[in-house]
Amino acid sequence: MELKSYAAGSWQAGAGPGVALRDATTGEVIARAGAEGLDTGLMLRYARDTGGPNLRRLTFHERAALLKSLARFLSEHKEEFYALSYATGATKADAWIDIDGGISTLFVYASKGTRELPNSRVYLDGGVEVLSKSGSFVGQHLCVPLEGAALHINAFNFPVWGMLEKLAPTLLAGVPAIVKPATQTSYLTERVFRRIIESEILPPGAVQLLCGGVGDLFDHLTCQDIVSFTGSASTALRLRQHPVVLAEAVRFTAETDSLNSSILGPDAAAGSPELELFVREVVREMTVKAGQKCTAIRRALVPKSRAADVLEALRGALAQVVVGDPRLEKTSMGPVASLGQRREVLEQLARLTREAELVCGGAAQQQPLGADADRGAFLAPTLLYCRDARNARAVHSVEAFGPVCTLIPYDSPEEAVALARRGGGSLVSSIFSADDVIAAQLVLGLAPYHGRILVANRHCARESTGHGSPLPHLVHGGPGRAGGGEEMGGIRGVMHYMQRTAVQGTPDLLTAAGGRWVRGARELDPGVHPFRKPLGALTIGDTFHSAERTVTVQDIERFAELSGDRFYAHMDEVQAARNPLFGGRVAHGYFLVSAAAGLFVDPDYGPVLANYGIDNLRFVKPVKPGDRIRVRLTCKEKSLRASAGYGEVRWDTAITNQDGEAVANYDVLTMVSESPLPA
Repeated sequence: MELKSYAAGSWQAGAGPGVALRDATTGEVIARAGAEGLDTGLMLRYARDTGGPNLRRLTFHERAALLKSLARFLSEHKEEFYALSYATGATKADAWIDIDGGISTLFVYASKGTRELPNSRVYLDGGVEVLSKSGSFVGQHLCVPLEGAALHINAFNFPVWGMLEKLAPTLLAGVPAIVKPATQTSYLTERVFRRIIESEILPPGAVQLLCGGVGDLFDHLTCQDIVSFTGSASTALRLRQHPVVLAEAVRFTAETDSLNSSILGPDAAAGSPELELFVREVVREMTVKAGQKCTAIRRALVPKSRAADVLEALRGALAQVVVGDPRLEKTSMGPVASLGQRREVLEQLARLTREAELVCGGAAQQQPLGADADRGAFLAPTLLYCRDARNARAVHSVEAFGPVCTLIPYDSPEEAVALARRGGGSLVSSIFSADDVIAAQLVLGLAPYHGRILVANRHCARESTGHGSPLPHLVHGGPGRAGGGEEMGGIRGVMHYMQRTAVQGTPDLLTAAGGRWVRGARELDPGVHPFRKPLGALTIGDTFHSAERTVTVQDIERFAELSGDRFYAHMDEVQAARNPLFGGRVAHGYFLVSAAAGLFVDPDYGPVLANYGIDNLRFVKPVKPGDRIRVRLTCKEKSLRASAGYGEVRWDTAITNQDGEAVANYDVLTMVSESPLPA
């Protein structure tokens, strides 16, 4: 199988013979990959000139719909991907994490894009900043897609998830991507990518694929481009120092090496659920993907008094692991990705054994189930024990990227934190403890040096996703050695591919630029009550001004009787007078909100389907008996739900008193029909 790159809208083969890619189990050559001769400058221009405009003309919701359609399409081809994934050394369970995990990330971003982003092309970040006394000069941060391309350089261990977890936020942001998979397992990435292109779901130029080296691509980057890198820290350092990256200030986010730790809490006694969970998790992280995970547990920290118990439990559990051909049902761990990868792991293991003693596994070859030990890249799960981690160096600096973990005893929670931090910055740490006070102490000590922290115990273990599972909802990344970057994290990941710009001007200007009405901007006369207008007819700025209502003592007492809220400030004039905020009896805030609804609601059957909430409610000034209130209701923002027949409308709502002073401000949220309802 000759792998091709997908460049400028067509499949292209490299000019050279390419690199031979072998089945991790059998050693057979299954593909060749090379990108020699490809015009990488053309790829970038095609992304900027074709892919970018095609994506930017879509709204966030329309891009989210593309992700959902793509996820559904790829789900129909999973068995094909599973069959090829075995060649990487992955078992069915390993492939599930890679393939289903990647597709699931598309689904999550499709959902988040629809629920958490507006149905527009601009994202407003934060509230409006009033910059002048009268409010005629205001500021707002808005985010728009960068007009370059995202270069995704991915690692060999997750050829599907690694691609899709980067593509999801990138495409949702409206930025085209060039995917550069690690050559070692690029045959699986290429297969999935072929199906993406065949689906014709994404617009032309949205994605391209580079199977082989990057060539001179970095020479053509600009300040509008983004590099998202997963791999070794040494490679990331070299790429970050590329002259064009430095000169153009190209955005560069990296996820690199990580000596992740897991800590058994000092409260976990022998036989406790937490100790059993800890042992199970360490074994799982050593054997899933044959330990080839950037989030795998490399250092297992245990109280010194529990070291012997944990050591014996780990030794026994690892003895049950069946290493062999991943295609076989009885195999629980396959080979590492290649013979070259096995050599690297053994080289790093040799450095570790200078400081830690070998408990089980190591370089000695066992007969793998259903496979040839000489042709396949097999390694036994390897456990080390470091008695003096305080004076060790390699244990805290050498990552053997395979089924290798070092057990480390500690004397106190403070020492456990100090040892974990010796990793120089990690993607993840986990804590197994039922003592929330100790766990919180560990969390706060670990947090500056870690991108994610899992706390597991008997109460959440059943539903926990585990130490080594990055989730699209949460950031994946870490400081220092781990690269200093962040990926995913929900909508935070989308923002990596957008430019945040501070815009200053009048409220009318910000309303026009952001598509959301800003207080102080023009109020439009809708001609009829705005509740009589369907979504398609509503205009941002349509405003209704209500009549006045006088608030009486009887109103307050009737509301207290109905609600049961008899707080003294509403019911007792003497006690209320002692309150420095009120100086006398005042109306309930929630009565004011209810009374305001009575002033602005048009009660008859019409396009407004439901009120589904209130946002940003603030009571600004108390209302006393005899005060008169009125309401201004303005169409602030509207967002159509595609194919639903209705959408959300956000109404800027202000209650004022007889002197025109603000009493309360909030947003009313309604569902409104897209078109007029039938009579």
